[in-house]
Amino acid sequence: MAKKHTLFLLAFLFLMMLINGGKGQGVADNSAYGLVSDGVGEVQQSAFVVFKNWASSDSCDQTYGFLPCTTTVLGNIFLILVYGYLMFIAAKFLSDGSEILLGILGPGIIGGLFLPVLSAFPDAVIILASGLSGSKETAQSQVSIGMGLLAGSTVMLLTILWGSCIIVGKCDIENSEATDLKDTRGFSLTGSGVSTDIWASYAARIMVISVIPFIIVQISQVLHTTSQARLTVLISLIVSLSLLLSYCLYQVFQPRIQKRRLAYAKHKHLMSGILKHLKSHILGRLFTNNGEPNTEAIKKLFETIDVNSNGYLSVTDIRALIIGIQFDAADLDIDETVKSVMKDFDTTGDSQIDMNEFVRGMSRWLTKAKRSAIHAGSDGSNSLSTRYINDFNLRTREEQDKLEDQNEEEEVESIKNPKWNASKAVAMLLLGTVVAAIFADPLVDAVDNFSTATSIPSFFVSFVVLPFASSSEAVSAMIFASRKKLRTASLTFSEIYGSVTMGNILSLSVFLGLIYFRQLTWDFASEVLIILIVCILMGVFAGTRTTFPLWTSLMAFLLYPLSLVLVYVLDNYLGWS
Repeated sequence: MAKKHTLFLLAFLFLMMLINGGKGQGVADNSAYGLVSDGVGEVQQSAFVVFKNWASSDSCDQTYGFLPCTTTVLGNIFLILVYGYLMFIAAKFLSDGSEILLGILGPGIIGGLFLPVLSAFPDAVIILASGLSGSKETAQSQVSIGMGLLAGSTVMLLTILWGSCIIVGKCDIENSEATDLKDTRGFSLTGSGVSTDIWASYAARIMVISVIPFIIVQISQVLHTTSQARLTVLISLIVSLSLLLSYCLYQVFQPRIQKRRLAYAKHKHLMSGILKHLKSHILGRLFTNNGEPNTEAIKKLFETIDVNSNGYLSVTDIRALIIGIQFDAADLDIDETVKSVMKDFDTTGDSQIDMNEFVRGMSRWLTKAKRSAIHAGSDGSNSLSTRYINDFNLRTREEQDKLEDQNEEEEVESIKNPKWNASKAVAMLLLGTVVAAIFADPLVDAVDNFSTATSIPSFFVSFVVLPFASSSEAVSAMIFASRKKLRTASLTFSEIYGSVTMGNILSLSVFLGLIYFRQLTWDFASEVLIILIVCILMGVFAGTRTTFPLWTSLMAFLLYPLSLVLVYVLDNYLGWS
């Protein structure tokens, strides 16, 4: 596929060289005087693809002096399709090259910094081209194209792509969770859907936080203090850049965060195993009738474990306890487990646990078990001790199993010929960057010319068209979601939320930089409103649940036309812009 894209790109550039107009000597028509020109006068000959014969005789300015242009509707549609496809190729090169490097070098800096930045690079380049070239007046008129792309990308990803991934990735929902590879209920609005892991929910919550710069930049307009407009733009730019840096650092350290979460899950499973074992070896209840830890029972338990009856539990006593429990985990590290228990109970650091330390430590563990059972809505006829501890044991085992499965699936095979693939990845990244940098400006010009020819606001043209040109992850996301597994669905939706987050901070940073340094006017209240509505609505919805029935895709699809209608009404009837 990369070879086809490269051949298409080379063929297009060769065609541009052939059809480029040039200067030459012409014969002046002086027949009225019976004279013939000596050829000294130069006559500018137009390029073939200026499309003057397509229903317009107006002239147009060729980008870079040789790329084709036109003032007609059909001609600009053609150019938008061609330049849009070239931007799609650039985005594809950047995406594929980044993924190859990710496979070779692992997450860390590549996955956390370069991959997110490069995924938003085509959008950022188009936004930069919309306000960088030309006079201040030209930049002010074209910058709405950049805002259209920014808003359109956000809305498209969270509505059309999000809903499509729900449909292609749907599985049967059983016990409030989609079952992997089981799709027998057709298009049941409530019986089929998609489930994701908690990390996808975290990504959705981060996406909500990323809209903060949009809120800040609108403060001056909300308060009707136009004199402070540049100040709010500058503050919003600083906040946006800060969020960009923070998000990249989070992505860099996310694997470590996940490993720490797995370690914490193992520790909780250790707690539940010890509590369950001790409950079966104690006369009496570990909880009182009002649900509080039973101090007297805990003291008796201490005396049972203290084999030497010296008033202290040593490392040897704890080791004997853990070996006697016979945990079901085959890879349990006894030394690490003993160290973890001692760290939890031995608050004085003297390598032994006295009666008071044991009571306080057991009380903390029992309180955590109780909170877990209450959070799960546990009820039944069993005693409080049995009910709380059994539920805690079940939940910690499920959490550990999920994290271990996820950790195992993340271990991929090593890539063959790493040097060759690394060179290939770098070449793809360079080519994608060059193509995006070259064709972003003519694409913006084509959209602006099409808007002029049709009298359609350039915002709506860029809102609808450009997101599909700069987003290469749409097709791959749906293919990935169609595998109908929780793991692949989680990665798909995390990628969607991550792309929106990068758009909200990286692309917005570029946009705000243009507004501030070129001293342009910020007048995008309606556009910002739809970004806030869609991001917050979808972010809160996806951040508070992990299972999405099929009906949620209809809700997402409906948001797309509603966003367009809302902008149109606010701009044309309420005069927001």
